[in-house]
Amino acid sequence: MITEHDERTVLNAVPDRLLIGGEWVEASGGRTVEVMDPATGEVIRTIADASVADGVRALNHAVAAQQSWGSTPPRVRAEILRGAFDLLQERKHDLALLMTLEMGKPLAEAYGEVAYGGEFLRWFSEEAVRIDGRYGSTPEGTGRMIVTHRPVGPAYLITPWNFPLAMATRKIAPALAAGCTMVVKPATLTPLTTLALADILVTVGVPAGVLNVITTTDTIELSDALISDPRLRKVSFTGSTPVGVTLLKQAADNVLRTSMELGGNAPFIVFDDADLELAVDAAMTAKFRNIGQACTAANRFIVQQGIADRFADAITERVSALNVGRGTEPGVDIGPLIDDRVVRNSSRLVDDAVSHGAVLRAGGDPIDGPGTFFQPTVVDRVGDGMLLATEEIFAPIVGIRRFVDEDDAVRIANDTPYGLVGYVFTSDSNRAHRMIDLIDTGMMGLNVGVVSNAAAPFGGVKQSGMGREGGHEGIHEYLETKYTLMPAPYSR
Repeated sequence: MITEHDERTVLNAVPDRLLIGGEWVEASGGRTVEVMDPATGEVIRTIADASVADGVRALNHAVAAQQSWGSTPPRVRAEILRGAFDLLQERKHDLALLMTLEMGKPLAEAYGEVAYGGEFLRWFSEEAVRIDGRYGSTPEGTGRMIVTHRPVGPAYLITPWNFPLAMATRKIAPALAAGCTMVVKPATLTPLTTLALADILVTVGVPAGVLNVITTTDTIELSDALISDPRLRKVSFTGSTPVGVTLLKQAADNVLRTSMELGGNAPFIVFDDADLELAVDAAMTAKFRNIGQACTAANRFIVQQGIADRFADAITERVSALNVGRGTEPGVDIGPLIDDRVVRNSSRLVDDAVSHGAVLRAGGDPIDGPGTFFQPTVVDRVGDGMLLATEEIFAPIVGIRRFVDEDDAVRIANDTPYGLVGYVFTSDSNRAHRMIDLIDTGMMGLNVGVVSNAAAPFGGVKQSGMGREGGHEGIHEYLETKYTLMPAPYSR
């Protein structure tokens, strides 16, 4: 049982200042910003609110530390990351509770994020010592080619509010492993977990200036200043597509390396031959993980006609049984949405669908009282043109539409500018392989409802972004490739 004393103890342990040059410092002019608990609407912590000048000062330290950190032996960088993984395990209870308090997800899911986020520290501790190159003869035999990799340089890492630990480790860990220094800007809605992570990294020996963390309400102005600075060499952003497009335009002026993990509109395709029980179990996970507030969340449930009624009945029964409440309470399945804007948008999406002929099977309304809660919802017979079919939902809303055959399913699934992840359920292995080729996404789950893994490349196509995080590919987002030619070593 989580007590008020437990909550206050965890919150008070979080640094409330900016991490700049290895020191925890106040923001210029003593500016502060309040962090709210979305389940209660109450202020849970007041922290530093950085100015543009603070951001530039953080970049100054990152630039000053780059040469030393970039030349630090890979084994040393690896041991620091491994130490961070170990200390994170020791503090997992505090980190999980902290995430639930500032973001709202149920405590059990917060523990899952601690485990997932920690794996990026462990994975990239192992990748740090495996940055490879190659040596070989030119085709003509007249010279020898040497291909090496070196750090990109100072990076600006912008993380979202919905996975405050995992999105931070997914960017910080490969940057540290590759030898890059950085300025990290967590979301203003959920900055506390990132500050707690920074405290872990400082404790295990990340040198001063290598990691700088800036919390700010002047997001646009601070980002403009850093991205326009010619000393910055890399931008990594996770968030909405419109913001990502703006950052890409800004990054073009200095030809910065960019990684963009943007919006999603994931299809969840269920064929007639699918294992219904498996598909429903996976649908619950793919939709309601993180209260539906995930770019990988199943957004469009595309179900073949022969199984659609049974699928809709089964998932409606499951959704109607979900428990809504504060994430610290026992037995809670669905916590609050992050703020009032998301609640209002959820109502807008449901109302639009029903007004255009969709059938509301469960939920559909905000929940009165403190906090920003919305009923777990099922909307059946969603059709073309409805907002539930075109917009990223980011809420606990299942929208079901029907399809006739495989070609129809592929058409509906690909009818979106996004392409992050797709889910396909079928017992036909040939069809499964066709779906891998035909569905326009950067990731796919075949008969599974969760695809994320630190050892796998995470990322999308089309307007869902560019670059990959995690896997062997993830560290190369922070490395430049250098080619050297030398004469062939002829014998005398």
